[in-house]
Formats: sequence, structure tokens, C-alpha cells
Amino acid sequence: MFEKKSKSYTEFLGKTNRIVEGTILKGDIISNADFRLDGELTGNFQTKGKIVIGPAGSVTGDIICKNADIEGKFKGKIQVVEILNVKNKASIYGEVICGKLSVEPGADFSASCIMKTNSKNTIANDGQPQPEEANQ
Repeated sequence: MFEKKSKSYTEFLGKTNRIVEGTILKGDIISNADFRLDGELTGNFQTKGKIVIGPAGSVTGDIICKNADIEGKFKGKIQVVEILNVKNKASIYGEVICGKLSVEPGADFSASCIMKTNSKNTIANDGQPQPEEANQ
């Protein structure tokens, strides 16, 4: 009678989680909603939505997401199903797999990059982005 229904992914649209500057996280983050990181994350990150790494933000680890805007620092492997936007003050080191890539002049992009034209294959039936190794 009083069953609690789980929220669908569409109910998370327009809602953004936020980690503010000066916050340090160690561990993995899994989110259904969009995420803005202005603090520091050492660990892996996974979302069905978009991640924004602000100018003061940094991530050391692996990221799997639908879209990404990077303005801060990233070191690791990032898999973006749709579009990766690298802003002019960003620093990226490691490995990038994305559908589309936009790099502004001035960005430090020191990474290997693979662009997947059919990147929709990296999403499983539940809509969750999946690591490339699982699809090969």
C-alpha cells in the first residue's frame, strides 16, 4: 500500500550533485545524475549523465560517463559515450575514449585518444555506460 517507487533516470535530469573546492574524496563514486566536481577525487567515477570537472577540480582515476566537460586536471582513463569538451585551462594525462572530442586552444592534452563513431554500443541495456573491455 505504501510502497516506495524508485525514481527513474528521467527524474534525475536537471539535478546536479556537487563537490565543492577544498573537499578531498578518496574512493569510487557512482551516480545516476549529473555531477560537478570542484574538489579533488582519487578514485573511479561512473555516471549515466554528465561530469563537469571545474577549474579547481582534479580527478586521478577512471571515469565512465555519457558527457564530460573538463576544465581542471584529470589523470587516468576516461570513457565518454557522447561528447568530451576539454576547456583551455584543462590538463589531461592518460587514455581517452570518446564519441566526439572538442579541445580548446591552450589545453594540455597529453593522452592517447580513440574516437568511437558507434559509441552507443558502449551502453548496456540498463542505460549504464560500460567499460570498453566488456564489449570486445
